[in-house]
Amino acid sequence: MSPYPVCHSHQTDPPRLAFIGLDTCYPRADGRATRRHYLDSAASTLALRCARQVTDELLRHYANTHSELHFSARIASHAHDWAHGQALKFIRADPDRYTAFFAGSGCTAPLNRLARVLATRRPERDVVLISLLEHHANDLPHRKHAKTVVHIPLTGRAPGLGAINLGVLQQLLDQYRGRVNYIAASAASNVTGIINPVHDVAELAHAHGAWVIVDASQFLAHAPLPVSDTGTVERELDAVVFSGHKLYAPGSPGAAVVRRALLDACEPDEVGGGMVEDVSLSGYQVTARFPDREEAGTPNILGAVQLGAALNVLQRIGMEQIHTAEQQQLRSLLARLAAIPGVRIYGNPDIERTPRLGVVSFNLAGLEHGLVAAVLNDYHNVAVRNGCFCAHPYVRELLKPELWALEFDPDAGDAEVLIQPWRGMVRASLGLYTTDEDIEALLAGIRDLLARPDHYRALYQADTEGNFHHRTFHAPAEALFDPEAALDRALAGSCTSDDVFVL
Repeated sequence: MSPYPVCHSHQTDPPRLAFIGLDTCYPRADGRATRRHYLDSAASTLALRCARQVTDELLRHYANTHSELHFSARIASHAHDWAHGQALKFIRADPDRYTAFFAGSGCTAPLNRLARVLATRRPERDVVLISLLEHHANDLPHRKHAKTVVHIPLTGRAPGLGAINLGVLQQLLDQYRGRVNYIAASAASNVTGIINPVHDVAELAHAHGAWVIVDASQFLAHAPLPVSDTGTVERELDAVVFSGHKLYAPGSPGAAVVRRALLDACEPDEVGGGMVEDVSLSGYQVTARFPDREEAGTPNILGAVQLGAALNVLQRIGMEQIHTAEQQQLRSLLARLAAIPGVRIYGNPDIERTPRLGVVSFNLAGLEHGLVAAVLNDYHNVAVRNGCFCAHPYVRELLKPELWALEFDPDAGDAEVLIQPWRGMVRASLGLYTTDEDIEALLAGIRDLLARPDHYRALYQADTEGNFHHRTFHAPAEALFDPEAALDRALAGSCTSDDVFVL
């Protein structure tokens, strides 16, 4: 028996059934149980059912890779190789000049690896340029390993900041001529969805002998991004990293598609089984094969194959088609949000001059972002994210005019406590499964909250970290999903503990 409340909305809609979890229901503070409206895809997307089914089928053949001597190992190795090929194909990277490797559980691991490796590749080039709108994953690794990090300003003024300012970037490249090792930039912001012109960035960088690392984690689920199929060599991207959990394959690894020439002259950052040709007491010989030399140890075979399957499905649908459909939905959302008095949307609102993807961050006048997110969840079953979204410098820059306008003494002893609830935003993000009903639920929740702010504020209590907790409604996570109870149901169903432990 399911531990969730029963509801019926959209359970027979075939497009929605393609994703796991869209018919999940939760209790609300008003006593009803309704389907959740998942608008948190920028953090992680829901699972594509058919991609998960591929890994379930692979489990029947499961074995480790790095062997061709029995059927199961041969199948696992072939499936893992197939996943690498899907990563290259998805972003149109020439397989003769680029390699794909998997690492960690998102883009953080491959970005850390690239930052470590490239810092030693050209030590005389001691400067790294980073855009101001970066996620911490594409900021902190470069701060840690590069001698000098300079942040590239954005166009416009807060709260309407745009993309990378190419004019200032050119000035920085001239200022640090001969010293810039690489430029790190997101293809799109995880806060505002604003798109960076990364191919223009590459052209400027290459003219100065610098490389370009692109964090495409927030971009690839929404629009096509060619790596080498760009028209000219100067506009090609040197390295692109992305996260499978943002591409409808939760549980899959992070991925990097990198120019082979960039890695050829570098000692692999991680060593272990599978990346060597020979090991003796006096030394070891690293294999020249890609991606083997970049994937030490047992890989996340199932996760990689799930990611490969998800990428394949997205290619079958067509990323241009996905982008076109999402843009229509995004324009509608932005227009309807802007029409509600009291809603402030962050980032340049001119979508024609400053393109953006299906990620929208906003605040409501006079209401803390934590309270807004809590009410949307508890009373409307709308799942949004709030805070700074692991992009603190960018969010603070966007919020700066509002924070300066707050009426309290900045020198007071409790100033930090007073400002904390206002140092953040609410983010709604779209996915392939987002419907007009989901967006209407968000808008209805916003209107409800703006119409009765005092009513809702009285129902919640804030903690010292800016989180808001309902005074009487409690739905702890373990009451909604208990892993041990789920295991008990599994053992009572398809198998028993006696089946598992056969002596």
